[in-house]
Amino acid sequence: MALTGLPDGAPLAAPGTPAAILRVALDAVAALSRARTGKAVRLPGTELLGERAAIAGLSRRGPWSAGGAFRILSAVDGWVGVSLSRETDRDLVAALVEHPVETDVWEVLERWSADRRAVDVAERAQLLGIPAATVPVTPGSMPDEQAAHRCGTAGSGPRPVLIRGGGPRKHRRRRPLVVDLTSLWAGPLCARLLGLTGAEIVKVESPHRLDGARFGPSAFYDRLHAGHASVSLDLTSPAGVATLRRLVESADVVLEASRPRALRHLGIDAEEAVASGTVWTSITAYGRTGPWANRVGFGDDVAAGAGLVVRTEHGPLPCGDALADPLTGVHAAVSTAAALAGEQGCLIDVSMRDVAAFAARGPAEPHAVRRAPDGGWWVGTEHEVFPVRAPRAPRPGQRAPESGADTARVLTRWCRP
Repeated sequence: MALTGLPDGAPLAAPGTPAAILRVALDAVAALSRARTGKAVRLPGTELLGERAAIAGLSRRGPWSAGGAFRILSAVDGWVGVSLSRETDRDLVAALVEHPVETDVWEVLERWSADRRAVDVAERAQLLGIPAATVPVTPGSMPDEQAAHRCGTAGSGPRPVLIRGGGPRKHRRRRPLVVDLTSLWAGPLCARLLGLTGAEIVKVESPHRLDGARFGPSAFYDRLHAGHASVSLDLTSPAGVATLRRLVESADVVLEASRPRALRHLGIDAEEAVASGTVWTSITAYGRTGPWANRVGFGDDVAAGAGLVVRTEHGPLPCGDALADPLTGVHAAVSTAAALAGEQGCLIDVSMRDVAAFAARGPAEPHAVRRAPDGGWWVGTEHEVFPVRAPRAPRPGQRAPESGADTARVLTRWCRP
């Protein structure tokens, strides 16, 4: 709650039960790990939802996201969320509105979207590669072609994870090898949780395209990647691509968050890997199949596209800090941990939007928010009264390795010709 609302207003509760769903999922990861290894494991709790904000010192700042790169804009028939997280996104605004941008980009976008349909704003932005999504009227309900493709039966609700079976597992190591090709938050959080359950994590980056999270708060990057090995491969060279293929062939699990065509361009096919017995966990904004398979999305805009927003007299406001990211990371970890306990390889297709929609369904628990004499905020429900606390940064721990620090060691062990 502390991260949701206007800067000078009361903290607001998200729809649905995202914290409760996260807690149940974390318990499932721990139970699956214990069943596989016979050992108890200690995992973090719901503080994961505010961990990045705590480390970065973020607070609620509606109508912008806590991180400041996302905003929900008014359209002629509704609302649309847009992220300008990357410099390239901001550079593309002129092409989006079809005229030079000579003032603040958000002011330009506000004026441009105000007399257009929300779906048209989102579609045009996506054509240019700008993350954008229409905000549904009902939390967790998405009446669009991608939802129809993914969910099938009308009214069946979101399907956060789709699983397709493969061949018999070719590796059944006591300490599974997880090759992590992901970046930013959701995928690395999945890797972190798997690492805490005993898996060996190898993070792969290209020197030409480092994980963008490396350029954010170092303590947050350390939190996600401490204890993992780091491999750097030049994926613009045939040798680098060939090495990546060998590493993928050695893996028990591959984690990736690319649009499907990106890895196929390198000659790496998820379906082939799964058929040969690999557990392949794919995290995408909207799912790896369907008409929106190649759409882009980050945690805030995807959450808004799922209806995980708070409705106010000022319009919908973003909830928390990129909630779709930590929710997705934990859901991906549950499904991957379950696959490691099984006999078959499988393709685990995780949709960030469907995860957020699953968490957003239903109203928030009835409650009242009041201000205390000391300026703090308290929440009262039918069962308890408690203070609203800002997220707390975790204690500094082990540092993550520099990019490529473990390349020689890892390749010697896992990629012998």
